[in-house]
Amino acid sequence: MALTRRRLLASAGLGAAGVGLGAGGYLIGHDAAEADAAASSGAVPFYGDHQAGIATPVQDRLFFAAFDLETESKAELRRLMEAWSSAAQEMTAGKMIGTYAGNRDELAPPADTGEAFGLAPANLTITFGFGPAIFERPGLGLAARRPAALRALPPLPGDELNELESGGDICVQACADDPQVVFHAVRNLARIGRGTVTMRWSQLGFGRTSSTSRGQETPRNLFGMKDGTANVKAEDGAAMERHVWVDEGPAWMHGGSYVVTRRIRMNLEVWDRSSLQDQERTIGRRKYSGAPLGEEGEFDPLPLAEKGEDGAPVIPADCHVRLASAAENDGVRILRRGYSFTDGVDESLGELEAGLFFIAFQRDPERQFVALQRKLGVHDALNEYIKHVGSAVFAVPGGVRPGGYVGEGLLG
Repeated sequence: MALTRRRLLASAGLGAAGVGLGAGGYLIGHDAAEADAAASSGAVPFYGDHQAGIATPVQDRLFFAAFDLETESKAELRRLMEAWSSAAQEMTAGKMIGTYAGNRDELAPPADTGEAFGLAPANLTITFGFGPAIFERPGLGLAARRPAALRALPPLPGDELNELESGGDICVQACADDPQVVFHAVRNLARIGRGTVTMRWSQLGFGRTSSTSRGQETPRNLFGMKDGTANVKAEDGAAMERHVWVDEGPAWMHGGSYVVTRRIRMNLEVWDRSSLQDQERTIGRRKYSGAPLGEEGEFDPLPLAEKGEDGAPVIPADCHVRLASAAENDGVRILRRGYSFTDGVDESLGELEAGLFFIAFQRDPERQFVALQRKLGVHDALNEYIKHVGSAVFAVPGGVRPGGYVGEGLLG
């Protein structure tokens, strides 16, 4: 299958050692290039109360990867997270990985693969999480520290999941405004982890499909619809505390969150043959203004109780915005950070293989994402145009102190 070939090619590219710069090439201009990158705008601090890449204004590019752990040693897992955290701190600051001396040896591969050499950080954030299966490994001894909210997602309506695109022990989410910067980040982490982890699946994303800041305009998804108008915004501290940040369970999760990912294939050819009226009634918004049906402005409240002249609800009972709205779900909301993707052509259908890589952060996946999807998967008119083919859930620990590492409270 084409998908398998892509995965193998991606894994080979990420796992291969980079072509080394000669010592002379490295020495000439290294200090200046690194200083220029670090001094430029667009460096997001790695350390803080929360991991970056959650409340951070959504960047334009994504590389998300899930890894399987190849060891039963807690000490090896700790060393991996120490090394990954150190590398992430350097890369988000616009620096090369490793020390100056460590990159000089012409006879050894350089510590950094080099494709981001001299580039600005581009608002790079790197976010880490742990999957539920990692707590089930007897050798790691982590069962007692497993949060009650971290469970594998149950079978959900509309699932057509590919196991090779689902699950994983550890996730890495790299977001930035430069595609080469995110590729560089995941590629280098994969190199560092060789022998301890193996990449299970990965997803490149372009074009954010939501906004997490009031300063960002609502983007459009591949259906051409404005997406994420009602998303939680980072400036709304009360909403973040209520719906996103964890303050219960084991201490290592305080200030963290839970992330659900879904690879959603969009049937673009079917959508493109649908009338404008059908498209708008499926979503519940005007295509070009983003306004709710029956309203004028994008941010006008949904007129859920209003009926038209024919007596039918202005916002159809099976449209996406009604079924997903907090008003119809006891106030439940999630923080979305999804991206569009395209992976070439589905050879079996001769159609574009493209869609939405859905990412959502929340306090409790069962009470938030799962509850929403159980309703959407059965009743949503949008199901005619989409299918869920990949799925995963991870516990994203709280922030990192200077000199510390992600998961220190869990693995220390």
